[in-house]
Amino acid sequence: MLEQQLVNALSLGCVYALFALGFTLIFGVLGVINLSHGAVFMVGAYAAVEVMARFALPLWAGMLFAFVFCGALGLLIDFLVLKPLRARNAPHLIPMIATIGVAIIINNGIQGIFGAQNIRFPQGVISDQSIGLGGVHLTALELGIILLSFALMAVLLLALKRTQLGRALRAIAESPKAAYLVGVNVEGLFFMTSFAAAALGGLAGVLIGLYSNAVFPLMGQPMLHKGIAVIILGGMGDIRGALLGGLFLGFAEVLSVAYIGSTMRDAVAFGLLFLVLLMRPKGLFGTLQERKV
Repeated sequence: MLEQQLVNALSLGCVYALFALGFTLIFGVLGVINLSHGAVFMVGAYAAVEVMARFALPLWAGMLFAFVFCGALGLLIDFLVLKPLRARNAPHLIPMIATIGVAIIINNGIQGIFGAQNIRFPQGVISDQSIGLGGVHLTALELGIILLSFALMAVLLLALKRTQLGRALRAIAESPKAAYLVGVNVEGLFFMTSFAAAALGGLAGVLIGLYSNAVFPLMGQPMLHKGIAVIILGGMGDIRGALLGGLFLGFAEVLSVAYIGSTMRDAVAFGLLFLVLLMRPKGLFGTLQERKV
């Protein structure tokens, strides 16, 4: 049924968009393609599973813990890796390579601690009940994913557009040196951005872990590829583009599985992405302007 597939696609696309929001936020403000974002995404799922299983916490507490824990991990990565490279004015390629190393360390560390097998969230954390609307069944998990994702994305968009903090972040994205000269705490906002981006990525990891009912050490790798595709499709560094790109990819994947076959899922989704970029290489909302140093 088409309506049911659209609901499934919307919930999956919301998670992709949430992951890509953190990815594009890092790029837009710090000017770095953070390839450890997929590993942070994976850590978020493990953090929620472990704290809920060990302390019998409800789902909201596990998600809150994952949000804060991954935000702290993002701060640590920024402080130990990205900040020293910024201080040395390293070329853009160097931080990207460094974050690949960070991702490998995190993935191997998690695999060494928990093993390579799949683990699952405790039973009963999500209600099995569903809401029927005109023949469409919406589970509590799908409804929660959609509402939470849109709420977080709306808060982020409003904060960037309507607040003094958002104006400062946009100034840094345009030119960090100019922002510093007018009194903006550039380094402090770099840290805040790293926290927020990693926290959003960790929360997306929890949602995907719930959605697929499987958490494993390499779950962040395919999500990283999709996150890169989403931010390129939407326009590098653009929040609106991350939202629409995530939804586009979610709809393309779910509808291709429903009407073509699961083996063609990624081929169809990335094929459509390729066609869109042929017509609009800069993405949906991207510009050809270069960031000023």
